[in-house]
Parts: sequence; C-alpha cells; structure tokens
Amino acid sequence: MTKPTKPIPKFASEAQERAYWETHDSTEHLDWSKARKVTLPNLKPSTKTISLRLPQHLLDSIKVAANSRDVPYQSLIKVWLQEKLHSL
Repeated sequence: MTKPTKPIPKFASEAQERAYWETHDSTEHLDWSKARKVTLPNLKPSTKTISLRLPQHLLDSIKVAANSRDVPYQSLIKVWLQEKLHSL
C-alpha cells in the first residue's frame, strides 16, 4: 500500500518554486512507483559548433577511414569520441 501524497503547492515565481524543490523531496508529492517510461521520438540533442585544428595528414587519414565506412568524416569523429568516452 502506498502512502498518501501531498498536493504540489502553487508558486508565485520560478525562483520560489526552485527554492522549494531544493529543500523538498518529490516523493512527498508523487508516487514514482506508478511512473511510466516515455519515449520522445522527435527530441534531438542540441549541438554546438567547435573549431578543431588537426594536422593535414591526420585529417586525410580520418577522411579515408570515413570513406571506407561510407560515413561523413565528422560523424565518424563523433562516433570515435563517444566510444572513447564510454571506455574511460
């Protein structure tokens, strides 16, 4: 049996709401055992453009590797970076 939950108070401002949630636990107000997983198919992660200077021979090698895999070289760089981060 789940315990009764408290109603979520009304807040006059976002700052007031932020201050409240910094000192209160959401389990006082929500029964997380009834939560359902959702998927957001149209949600795309935001990207940020960066400038990366590479020696020409390294960039050429990356482009050759990407061409042999039939993927854009920038996508291959992102995949390699992600794989490296997960292996740390």
